[in-house]
Amino acid sequence: MNKEVTYDASAEAQVIKGEPRVETVGEPPALGCHSGSEMEDAARIAGQSELLDQYARDYPQGPHDKPQSMCPAFGSLRVGLRMKRVATVLSGSACCVYGLTFVSHFYGARRSVGYVPFNSETLVTGKLFEDIRAAVYDLADPEKYDAVVVTNLCVPTASGVPLRLLPNEINGVRIVGIDVPGFGIPTHAEAKDVLAGAMLAYARSEVEAGPVSAPDGARQDRPTVSLLGEMFPADPVMVGQMLAPLGLAAGPVVPCREWRELYAALDCGAVAAIHPFYTSAIREFEAAGRPVLGSGPVGVEGTAAWLSSIGDAFGLPAETVGTAQNAFLPAIKGALAAAPISGTVTVSGYEGSELLVARLLIESGASVPYIGTACAKSQWSAQDADWLEAHGAKVQFRASLEQDCAAMEGVKPDLAIGTTPVVQKAKQLGIPALYFTNLISARPLMGPAGAGSLAQVINAAIANKDRMDRMRDFFEEVGTEDTAGIWEGDPNLRPDFRAINQKKLERQAKAAKAQEMI
Repeated sequence: MNKEVTYDASAEAQVIKGEPRVETVGEPPALGCHSGSEMEDAARIAGQSELLDQYARDYPQGPHDKPQSMCPAFGSLRVGLRMKRVATVLSGSACCVYGLTFVSHFYGARRSVGYVPFNSETLVTGKLFEDIRAAVYDLADPEKYDAVVVTNLCVPTASGVPLRLLPNEINGVRIVGIDVPGFGIPTHAEAKDVLAGAMLAYARSEVEAGPVSAPDGARQDRPTVSLLGEMFPADPVMVGQMLAPLGLAAGPVVPCREWRELYAALDCGAVAAIHPFYTSAIREFEAAGRPVLGSGPVGVEGTAAWLSSIGDAFGLPAETVGTAQNAFLPAIKGALAAAPISGTVTVSGYEGSELLVARLLIESGASVPYIGTACAKSQWSAQDADWLEAHGAKVQFRASLEQDCAAMEGVKPDLAIGTTPVVQKAKQLGIPALYFTNLISARPLMGPAGAGSLAQVINAAIANKDRMDRMRDFFEEVGTEDTAGIWEGDPNLRPDFRAINQKKLERQAKAAKAQEMI
């Protein structure tokens, strides 16, 4: 072991070397979830360039080349599992499918997820596609399902498994095939848009072909505003109340809960992009001739501006819009004044509603110097971003975990709202923190119901600062990073190992850069 620094004698153990792997002609390379550019290159070779180019336009990449949240396909899986009479089939590596089904049931799914397994032979020969086709035919029972959603994960997408060749319908059951690769979809929030957009496209083609089934309940007798983005259940009700003085009604929330709601969503007068990253869905609404509005009715200024935008979209008189504003703005102002928030808060997340939450916090009295969202900037988020920046906030679109943590460590806020790793880092520093998805998204944001809804949980968390300090002091001697834990003696630190490994990584990076130049 010439000049190699070793920890113990294990390096001298005899190693049985296996035979090198022989690649079969036409066989795709062995790729994993984080193969990055290799996986994308394989997909393009397999004829998926058009798909990946569309994803690049819809979901522009940020500072990182792979998702930093959970597998993106969880987003589209969640949308399908929440719909009535819709079956879901996954095609991907067994480990991926296991993780996705586990998380889906953890989040409350109460139905089975179909899985079509594969091996190298079925993947290369095209038998996997035939297996998927057979599975879909077995599932397509019109007594049970309105639609079957088939999702390609990373490996089938990279191998070019052509879901587009599946029949559009079988026995009256719609077949929707989508590709949701981790190397093309940056976040699981945007994967929701992939399926929502595919379903809207299918539903729009049905509407154009002729009469379609009416949704449950009577049709609205007033023009509607469809709501884009998953929302707290009370928010659509509150939006409907604010639209009533305008002679309008709240339409379905997209992603929808059943197939016929898609028709009602398309049959609207305008679309409110509450979550502004649904690029594919917006494209379908625009193709149907529906105007799309950004932002949402949060706080006093946000509600006033949003109602004005609705009035403009429907060509309503200024007096009518003013009546609606006067009916709700005083109540919102009173609710905000009754539940003030005092303190500095940083906000980060991947839900798409981070900017709306920050607006509500600022109007509640909080100082919000930083907002990080994993979603990309779009024209429908521009109004919120401009308002926040005018109020002293730094808005970071397509924020990385490193940027969110750096902002939190630099600002040292009274409270950090963020994803799990941001919350973990904050608590290690003795900073109170709240998980955005479970504790912030699970509250109303819109209109009078949203005003003051965050104050109780925010103020309670900020008041926990002394408790956090006591906990940090209690665990002070336990150690961190390499020295974490309880040791009988001093931990065996080897900084020389780390230095050698760092040099090795630097040499590899230089070699890769030189190869790119060649």
